[in-house]
Amino acid sequence: MSASARIFIDGQAGTTGLEITERLTARDDIELLSIDNEQRKRPETRRECFESADLVVLCLPDEAAREAIKLSETTRFIDASTAHRVHDKWVYGLPELAPDQRNAIRESRLVSNPGCYATGFVLSIRPLVDENIVSKNALIRTHALSGYSGGGRQLIEQYSRVVEDEQPTRPYAFNLSHKHVPEMQRYAGLELAPFFMPSVGNFFQGMLVQTPLFLQELNRSVQPKDLVEIYQNRYAGEPFVRVIEAPFDNELDEGYLSPTACNGSNRIDLMVFGRDQQILVVARLDNLGKGAAGAAVQNLNLMLGREESSGISE
Repeated sequence: MSASARIFIDGQAGTTGLEITERLTARDDIELLSIDNEQRKRPETRRECFESADLVVLCLPDEAAREAIKLSETTRFIDASTAHRVHDKWVYGLPELAPDQRNAIRESRLVSNPGCYATGFVLSIRPLVDENIVSKNALIRTHALSGYSGGGRQLIEQYSRVVEDEQPTRPYAFNLSHKHVPEMQRYAGLELAPFFMPSVGNFFQGMLVQTPLFLQELNRSVQPKDLVEIYQNRYAGEPFVRVIEAPFDNELDEGYLSPTACNGSNRIDLMVFGRDQQILVVARLDNLGKGAAGAAVQNLNLMLGREESSGISE
């Protein structure tokens, strides 16, 4: 049995921090560090805590995360914020991104945890770009639906005051500059930013990321089964990626697709629907699992040399 790794979660009281804590608390190979709330405000105390930890997970707002990493030049960090996801000195914490990504995460001092929407989008589109089915300069449109926990404590508190059925699904980000778009573009390998249309639903957690493709806009003629085969080859052996083939009898309920079927897991489901000249790629995941805390624990396991699936469910 390996010695316990000392982990400090900075921002433990937030939504992602609480979810990560829950996944780590029961493990006998992890020792969670803590500091008094008053002492937390002292930079020197935080620095000492950072440097005594084997790994620090930042669950902070972007600017606070940028300030936190200045406290130590030796600490290993996983940053769950948006602050460093497209920073050249940080490794993007999506092990399934490319064949060498796991090793890059294992060896890195600085790992940025992916965004939930970006995880679904990148794992859907990057294989198609790499296979030259989707051009790097393609015009990509993506719609996504998330449970309201994706908005953090403030949105959770808002929805807790809403009676059932009072608040319908609401699209947002009408400034067309959602904070996940830069990482979606970069790690999908696109030259143009995708046209991203997110919505929040009146359910706590769960997510669908839907990307429509017109056959006329692709580099070669393909059918849904061709994309399924590409995904199957790309993600063969990946414990947390499930490629679902047609027919979708076990996935659709009278024609409806649930966004919550991956809840409580670190799994992402990929499905390909098609008709005539149109294809729809759908990624489904738990925005608090593979979209946040589960991904952070997966990265933590890799960085510590632990079994990758420890503390997270397929």
